[in-house]
This record gives sequence, C-alpha cells and structure tokens, in this order.
Amino acid sequence: MSPSNTHEVDLSKLPDVSDISPETITDRVNAINSLCPNPRQKFIMERLVTHLHQVVSETNLTTEEWMTAIQFLTRVGQTCTNIRQEFILLSDVMGVSALVDSINHPKVGGSTENTVLGPFFTEDAADIPHGGSIASSKQPGTPMFVCGRILDTSGQPIPNAKIETWETDAEGFYDTQYADRQEPDCRGRLRSQDDGSYAFRGIVPVAYPIPGDGPVGDLLKSLGRHNFRPAHLHMMIEAPGFETLITALYPRGDKYLKSDAVFGVKTSLIVDLQDVTSDEEARAKGFESGPFKLLQQDFVLVRQEEAKNARAERAAKTVPDEAKVEG
Repeated sequence: MSPSNTHEVDLSKLPDVSDISPETITDRVNAINSLCPNPRQKFIMERLVTHLHQVVSETNLTTEEWMTAIQFLTRVGQTCTNIRQEFILLSDVMGVSALVDSINHPKVGGSTENTVLGPFFTEDAADIPHGGSIASSKQPGTPMFVCGRILDTSGQPIPNAKIETWETDAEGFYDTQYADRQEPDCRGRLRSQDDGSYAFRGIVPVAYPIPGDGPVGDLLKSLGRHNFRPAHLHMMIEAPGFETLITALYPRGDKYLKSDAVFGVKTSLIVDLQDVTSDEEARAKGFESGPFKLLQQDFVLVRQEEAKNARAERAAKTVPDEAKVEG
C-alpha cells in the first residue's frame, strides 16, 4: 500500500471500539472521532453520527433499505456534471438548502428576507443602465417593469448598490439551459442611483420544473411530490458594509406558491403585479407600447455587524463556545 494512502496514528491514544452493539456503537464512533483537532469539525461529526444512528435505530433499518440508500446516493453522484449538481438539488428538495440559508441570513428588523440562490446564477450578466432591459428584443412574453429602492434598516437609501437579477424566459427556461446559448439573456447587472432607486425592464417569469429525469426526480415521484417551482424573479444585491442579499420575488396567484419544490417561497416575498395599459406610460418606461406589468418593490439590506450579532444570538442557544463559527 502506498504511504500516501495511509494515515499514521498513535494507536495508544485510540479508544477500544471492539465488540459493538446497537446500544454502544454510537458512543464508540463518537469516542474515536473525538481526537479530531478541529473543534467545529468534531462537533458537527458528533451530531451527525448521533442523529444518523438515531434514524437507523428508530426505523429499524433493514439491510435492503440501507443498500437502496447507498445506491440512490451513488446515482446522485453519477448524475452530477460540470453544469448539473444533483447533490445540491437533493439538498434543495430535502429543505436543507433553505434551512442553511435561513440560519445564515437571519431577518433583522424590517430587512428583506433571503431565499435560496438556485443553480442558474452566472457571472456573465451584461451591465445595463437605469431603466434598461435584461431581456433581449427577441424574447416573447409579457413585458414587465421593475422598480423600487435599496434601503438600510433605518430607511436610508443605499447608493451604488450592485444588483444582479435573472429570470426564466416565457417558456420557463433559463438561458443556461439552452445548448446554443450565445450570450446572457433574461439577466442583467445594474446599480442603484444616488437616492437608492433602481429600475429595469424584463418579462413576467413563469413557473418551471426542476430537473426530474434523475434520482432526485425519482425520489419526488415516490413521495407523491411535484417538481415545480413557482414563477419568480431572482435578485442579488451587494453594497459595502452590508450583508449580500440573495432573494427572489414571487408574483401572487401562481398555483405552486404553497408547494414550491425547493421551499423557497416566503410570504413577505410574494408581490402583486399591476396592469398598466397606457401606451404613453409604456413608452416612458422604454417599451414600444402597452400593456405591461409593473412590479414595485423596495429591498432592505442588513449591515454586516447587525447580521453578525443576529447569527451569534442564535448560535448561543445551540452551539458550544468552542464549536462556534466567527462572523
């Protein structure tokens, strides 16, 4: 065996883990893992082993069920590619992604709530001017004008905040899902004005299915769940001294709002789209003519120190001091 494949350990320091039983195995595994020099890793592994063993014991898991789980996870890994992450999808549909997001981005005062990033963000969005369009002229769909302000928790405007926004086209696909993608579409990057205002044009997003042709899709079918996400507009907002806000707006009335496959919907993020029929107003907003939909929404960012304090307050209730993460 190659030395690079071995780990030298002082055997005299290891606890005796022989003669295990269902009653002793959990303590034995945690004992041998307790030599881990990283307090955070040791804490996470101790809780993971404890809860995983608890599930096995409480369900009286059979060998066949264990093997089914192993084969399922193997398929999940085999389905992953450079442009498809089936493990993140599994995390999404199990609610883990939403839980991690909620813990790490607590709501402070009247701040805008975070939600899951999703797999379709890209770094190549085009920079657009105030009031510019994120959708190319070739895009069908219902025109939509989005505007509002970027504020702090005291209601003061945040100028020059970087805003990334992206959405599906009228067919329910992101530009990255097209094999012949030549350039970014239905996504853009802009900055808030001195008064915190922002504005851009797009199209009304539509509901769409997350990938259902892999093991995660099979899992959802077996659970009697659908694989749809309600229509939404992604927004990511950054400004110096503030926590990055990753959120989305969900037009009211979508039939999937209460059963989002990845648990991303929050009531505070459900918005109303106003109908505007005036050709004059449409032209003033950059459209050739009416009608169009108007979405007006302010976003409230949290200062980094405020977010740090909120995370620390939650961690104080659940995590030992030596296993806490700073920041």
